[in-house]
Amino acid sequence: MTIFRTQSKYPMISLEEAQRLLEEYITPLPARRLALAEVPVGAVLAEPITSPDAVPGFDAATMDGYAVLAEDGASRRRLAGAQRAGSAGAAALESGQCVRIMTGAPLPQGADAVIPVEYTQEADGWVITELTPQPGLNVRPAGSDIAQGQLALPAGTRLGAAEIGVLATLGIARPRIYPQPRVTLLVTGDELAALDGPLAPGQIRDSNSYVLTAAIRNIGAPCERLSVVEDTHEALRAAILTAALRSDLIISTGGVSMGTHDLVKPVLEELGVVHFGRVAIKPGLPLTLATVLRVPFIGLPGNPVSTLVGFENFIRPAMRRMAHISARWRPQRTVKLAHAVRGDKRRLEFQRAIISQENGEWWARTTGSQASSRLLSLVGANALLRLPASDQEYPAGSEVIAILTDAPEQDTIA
Repeated sequence: MTIFRTQSKYPMISLEEAQRLLEEYITPLPARRLALAEVPVGAVLAEPITSPDAVPGFDAATMDGYAVLAEDGASRRRLAGAQRAGSAGAAALESGQCVRIMTGAPLPQGADAVIPVEYTQEADGWVITELTPQPGLNVRPAGSDIAQGQLALPAGTRLGAAEIGVLATLGIARPRIYPQPRVTLLVTGDELAALDGPLAPGQIRDSNSYVLTAAIRNIGAPCERLSVVEDTHEALRAAILTAALRSDLIISTGGVSMGTHDLVKPVLEELGVVHFGRVAIKPGLPLTLATVLRVPFIGLPGNPVSTLVGFENFIRPAMRRMAHISARWRPQRTVKLAHAVRGDKRRLEFQRAIISQENGEWWARTTGSQASSRLLSLVGANALLRLPASDQEYPAGSEVIAILTDAPEQDTIA
């Protein structure tokens, strides 16, 4: 019996070639200035920040108490006034005097120490203490946090809460940054149903959009999810054009295989250029890279596991490249198989696994059925096992490469 196999017009290329093309057609975003309140966590600083001022700009009290001249020692002092945070400096302090002072307030001229309030007694305009202060006691000198002219944040710094706080402290209202890409997510499939409604015969619930939105936001990028797009040429064309006009990166799930209703690639050919349409990996064979109106488009297969494996191999590296982060790939480790594993005969396979250290060695256990539809195979997994194509079983104890999917982010900047 003759078996007829429909041939794809897209040659199947290796993962390495696909990732090379990804590097070629995904380019870093230009820098732009944003109001500090709009700077997203994870953005990369595009310019060095040198402090225009000393921080603090004055000698400041670090405790509530009394500003004194240390040379007066442990003695009775006349109360000469009060100094609050945010107020102008009090009159110059003379020997035998003190000023009541609050935390953060500037020291009066001449004062060089602060005696904590709990070591004093105040009565009838006099303050008594048995504490002998040393110069600098409970004083934060001018410029002790950041000196004027000091490089506070070098170009290439990835901005988190602390770094944004430094920019605010220095009065940098509109920093120049490399932002995270604006991502638009298209989910295709007439079979997809809303989460809160009943399932009609043949329908499944849309999980991919939630999976990808969570993964994208975990990187720190904004993600707009368009409603489920109908499997028609007109609907896909309109959705892709809409996304291209307001995005730095378009991601789709579903519609990239060879079925009658898999229309994403034909629409992409009409609107732009398809750079590749098949990659020799499992799961993820029909993964697609295209450009539409100068905006990169990555089409992922519709199966949930294919979606996340594609995210790790393509989406995440693309987004980090666009954000000027040179450490784009997850760290890897050689591990031993705790049990026999069979890979794919023709394609590089990524099997989901849990790795752990035992007696100084790293061991991997797969997470059960590796079907590309089985999202549970990713629950609890902390690695993807990279299994080169082979018609032989990998026996227990074999060494393979594990991609560490829960490793801390590496933020080396391009």
